[in-house]
Amino acid sequence: MPKEHATQIAALLGSRICHDLISPIGAISNGVELLGLSGTSDISELNLISDSVDNANARVKLFRIAFGLASAGQMTGSKEMHAICNALATNRLTYDWTVEGDQARDEVKLACLMMMCVETAMPRGGVIQVSHHDGQWTVVARAERLEPDPALWARLSAVQDVDTLKPSQVQFALAPLQADLMSRRIKHSEPDGALVLQA
Repeated sequence: MPKEHATQIAALLGSRICHDLISPIGAISNGVELLGLSGTSDISELNLISDSVDNANARVKLFRIAFGLASAGQMTGSKEMHAICNALATNRLTYDWTVEGDQARDEVKLACLMMMCVETAMPRGGVIQVSHHDGQWTVVARAERLEPDPALWARLSAVQDVDTLKPSQVQFALAPLQADLMSRRIKHSEPDGALVLQA
């Protein structure tokens, strides 16, 4: 099977799973909001549930972009990405989407996959900044402690087999594949106190 077909099947699968999860998560969010309005529950408990639902909703939306189908001509808005990044933020890890305007969905797909790669190198959190200039994405991770796995980082420069990857590392297979489909190559560097991916 050509790699384009395999990629499309994986993207369709990702889109289907995310599509089916968005509705129930949205329903839970609405239920929490109604409970809050009724005043029948402890506010701290509701806040905990609400924050978890918001984060899960944002994570599914991120997965939908990163793993889902990117149709020709489909665009992703800056406002949508800002909302996703704000909802993904925790007290340890924050996301700074500095890209202005709408971008082609396949472009944002690549950026999201790269973002998910750098997340794995930040065990104690930090800041992930995403920018786009002159047709190139730059994802910068800054943290007091960065732990990029050399074996995983070596995978990013070219498409490789997936035999040694864990499910939690699937982005390290998909990011170089997406870059290759766009005639790009992911480069990485490690300046002081930072980890940088560019494509």
